[in-house]
Amino acid sequence: MVVLWRPALEQISLIRNHKPTFCSGIPTIDLSKPDSKTLIVKACEEFGFFKVINHGIPSEFMNRLESEAMKFFSLSTPEKENSGPFSPFGYGNKRIGSNGDMGWVEYILLSLNEKIVSKKDSDIYRQDPENFGSSLNDYILAVKNLACEVLELLAEELNIRPRNIFSKLLMDEESDSVFRLNHYPPCPELQTLNCNLTGFGEHTDPQVISVLRSNDTTGLQISLRDGSWVSVPPDQSSFFVLVGDSLQVLTNGRFRSVKHRVLANSLKSRVSMIYFGAPALREKIVPLPMLMAEGEESLYKEFTWCEYKNTAYKSRLADDKLCFFEK
Repeated sequence: MVVLWRPALEQISLIRNHKPTFCSGIPTIDLSKPDSKTLIVKACEEFGFFKVINHGIPSEFMNRLESEAMKFFSLSTPEKENSGPFSPFGYGNKRIGSNGDMGWVEYILLSLNEKIVSKKDSDIYRQDPENFGSSLNDYILAVKNLACEVLELLAEELNIRPRNIFSKLLMDEESDSVFRLNHYPPCPELQTLNCNLTGFGEHTDPQVISVLRSNDTTGLQISLRDGSWVSVPPDQSSFFVLVGDSLQVLTNGRFRSVKHRVLANSLKSRVSMIYFGAPALREKIVPLPMLMAEGEESLYKEFTWCEYKNTAYKSRLADDKLCFFEK
C-alpha cells in the first residue's frame, strides 16, 4: 500500500496490484426455508458473513432511506457539519476515528440510545423536512428485528436456551447499538491511476452482529480464511450479515468475526446503511458455558462491552483488538 499525496485525496491509502475477484461462494440464506438456521450456523463458522434473502423488510424502507440519505449528502459541507440532530457522533468526512485512519467516505453515525431527529430539528432538511427522521426510524426498527431473528435462529440451531440469549443483548433498553450511513463518492482520478483507493480500511466489527445493505455499486470486500480478498457482488434488495468480535467471544471462537473493507468506485456513488447490534455497556462478554465441550477452556478473559469498546476506539482500524483479551 502507498499513500496518495494529491491534496484532494488527503493522503488516503492506495492499494496497488490488486485485481478485485468476485466471490461466487458467499452463502445465501433464504429465511423462508426451514433449513435457514442450519445454513446460518455453517456460514458463521466458515465465513463469518452471509447474504439474507426473503427477509420481509419492505423495499420501500430501503429505497426511501437511501433517497433521503443522498439528499443529505448532497448538501454543502457546512450544512452537513452543522447537522445538530445527529449529535453526539454526527457527520464525518474522510477521517475515521481519532487515530489517523482515513478513507474516501463521508458518513453519519448515530447512537440508537439517542433521539434521532425531532420535528423542531428538521429545518436542516431542505426538501421534505420530516421524511428523513421517519425513514431512519422505520428502517432501523426493521433491521434490528432482522438481526434479532438471525440471532435467535442461531441459538435454536445451537440448542442453547433461552432462545433469546443473544438477541436480548440488542433488545436491552440500554443497548449500545449504533447506526451508520456511509457515502463513498465517485473518484474519477482512479481511472488514470491504475490502482484501488481505500474507501473504508480493513477491520472487523467489535459489536455482536452487523446488518448491512447498500445500493447497486461494488466496493465491499471480505477476507477469506486464507487471507485473500474477494469482492462481494452488490445486491440492493438483500442484506449482508457480519459476525462481530463480541459474537466470536460468546462462541469461544467457533464463529469468527470477518475482516472486511470498502474500495472506492471511479464512476458511481456507493451508499451503505449498517446497523451494529451491541450489548449494554455494563454487559459482560464471556464464552457461553453451554457452547463449550467438556474440558474446553475459555480462549478469552471476561470483559465488559464498555472495556472492549474503549479498547477498540483507541486502536487503529486494522488492529487486532481481541488479542488484548485472549488468555
